[in-house]
Amino acid sequence: MQRRVFMQQTGTAAMAAAMAAIAPRAYAAPVVARRRVGLIGCGWYGKCDLLQLLNIEPVEVVSVCDCDRRLVQQAAELFQSRQEGKGKVRTYGDYRQMLAEKDLQMVLVATPDHWHALPMIAAVEAGADVYVQKPTGVDVLESQAMVAAARRHQRVVQVGTQRRSTPHLIEAKERVIDAGLLGDIAHVEIYCYYHMRSQDHPSPTEPPADLDYEMWTGPAPMRPYTPMVHPRSWRAFMEYGNGIVGDMCVHMFDLVRWGLGLGWPSRIDSSGGILVQHDALANISDTQTATFSYDDLNVVWTHRTWGSAPDPEYPWGATIYGSRGTLKMSVMKYDFLPHGGGEKLSGSAVIEGDRYPRDLDDQKQWDMELPVASAIRGHMRNWLDCIDRRERPVADIEEGHISSACCFLANHALRLGRGLRWDAQRHEVIGDDEASRLLIRPYREPWKHPAL
Repeated sequence: MQRRVFMQQTGTAAMAAAMAAIAPRAYAAPVVARRRVGLIGCGWYGKCDLLQLLNIEPVEVVSVCDCDRRLVQQAAELFQSRQEGKGKVRTYGDYRQMLAEKDLQMVLVATPDHWHALPMIAAVEAGADVYVQKPTGVDVLESQAMVAAARRHQRVVQVGTQRRSTPHLIEAKERVIDAGLLGDIAHVEIYCYYHMRSQDHPSPTEPPADLDYEMWTGPAPMRPYTPMVHPRSWRAFMEYGNGIVGDMCVHMFDLVRWGLGLGWPSRIDSSGGILVQHDALANISDTQTATFSYDDLNVVWTHRTWGSAPDPEYPWGATIYGSRGTLKMSVMKYDFLPHGGGEKLSGSAVIEGDRYPRDLDDQKQWDMELPVASAIRGHMRNWLDCIDRRERPVADIEEGHISSACCFLANHALRLGRGLRWDAQRHEVIGDDEASRLLIRPYREPWKHPAL
């Protein structure tokens, strides 16, 4: 095929452009006032995201929210220490109370997946621009409602699919894909072979005294509390997300869609399940393959939480096969291997410990991922610039919706044991009422689904 994305012939100054995108810049007079920011979800990545925003912009952290009193107090103390001379950071256990103040220009949502939609929608209704972590929700119509809310309130919403702002991947796109070095493309592989599925089987226990477990569960089904649920290991359960497809596939699928200029696939197939790790409490798949079919291209996802990776240097990544060469990409690096001779090209993650020395301390204290820090900064920089210009950012909520919803549909195809033909305009599965009913997930009372 001749993909339209190859029509543009570009230079190779991609890294310079990528780094320029995350460089601090002087703002014009209308933007001098410090932006007032709030954080909903004070766990691991909430801290990582907001720390990087503070690295590139002197925002004022006004308020933080979490239903875990220990985490919210920890976050308040951390961000207070990073902005001496400003008012005390306010703390909340309920995002609705925080947003009712209506004094925030920007809100970061870094909750577990089942809590992405309602706070993001409430934040744009309160007049804030939003940075929401991926995936955009837990079901297709919830995700679609997030797009509708952003458009209705004319807010700038960036989704945390920061591969689009990763310097070495921007370079790979411009230097290899846009330059046409791959030739014709008909097949892409995306994959994750990390042993990231919990193997624990703890007994139910009482929630910690500092955790409001009723609020933490929110619209999700109520499960007996175990230490696997909170913090961080909640991804082991489909009640709170969409498994490894919703966690890791969404990143690489979004990377490929961005790189190749792809929209919605016309068909999604999936197979797999819990095939090996039967003794764990986790209910997400340990083995899964999903195929996202386009007219002239297949994107095939595979994950295994057992065994070894086919290529140990690329345990989580994307491989684009072209008639003239092969491009491998990951969060750590990229490699282009031309067929039949020619120049090999490669690049690595940008780590800027000298420029941002606090990254090194934050890596030790808050588990900051150093190779990803520059990507988060770039994503934040793009979000800020688009807020100033009132433009859609590189990972606009609609782009995040497409990548996320396709992953949800892959899980439905696995559950039903059949492929799904997708009508993007009507947002329904073609000729399959049973599959269409899965597009919306029941909410636990008293929470109301935003699509209803």
